Amino acid sequence: MRERDRSAFEALFRRYAPWLAARLRYRCADPGQLDDIVQESFLAVWRRCAEGQQPEIQDFGGWLWRIASRRLVDAARTHGAQSRLQRALSALRGGTAPSAEQLAMESGRFGALDTALGRLTPELRDVVQATVLDGLTTRQTAQRLRLPTGTVKTRAMRARKRLREELARAEYDEAPEDAPAHTGDGQRKEREQR
Repeated sequence: MRERDRSAFEALFRRYAPWLAARLRYRCADPGQLDDIVQESFLAVWRRCAEGQQPEIQDFGGWLWRIASRRLVDAARTHGAQSRLQRALSALRGGTAPSAEQLAMESGRFGALDTALGRLTPELRDVVQATVLDGLTTRQTAQRLRLPTGTVKTRAMRARKRLREELARAEYDEAPEDAPAHTGDGQRKEREQR
């Protein structure tokens, strides 16, 4: 490529790389993977331009986003395939079996927890989704949801409290009639007399 092309590409990278990383951050919590996707996306742009295959571009940001979103999907597929392969190899080697938590997360069956999550308000559920299931920090969750950090902490605290209450209620409802039940403070008391 000519030097002029290289400097134009560097200018595009400086302008669009931070924007692309910010958009991808909402869909990818792993900073290393995010950086790889941004670099692979710009590499794809470079290659297409070098080969003269770039389309007539009206909106460079839109074109770049389509490339990056495809790279993100590819990365997710690769990660899923790699984890399945690792589990299969582990089973062949006689390695440890997956934990109950891993099996529940993979199967999508959560029983009482799923019911309890469904009873949360959308605001509380969004915070739980971001912090627990997506693995984001409080600051990252605040950025994603466009909320102050203190609000995220308060909603997380309220969500945990409501989940504890719902799970305790579910445990109480599922206990046999003659079994002692747990109260909210951890002490045992006998079920109410009929």
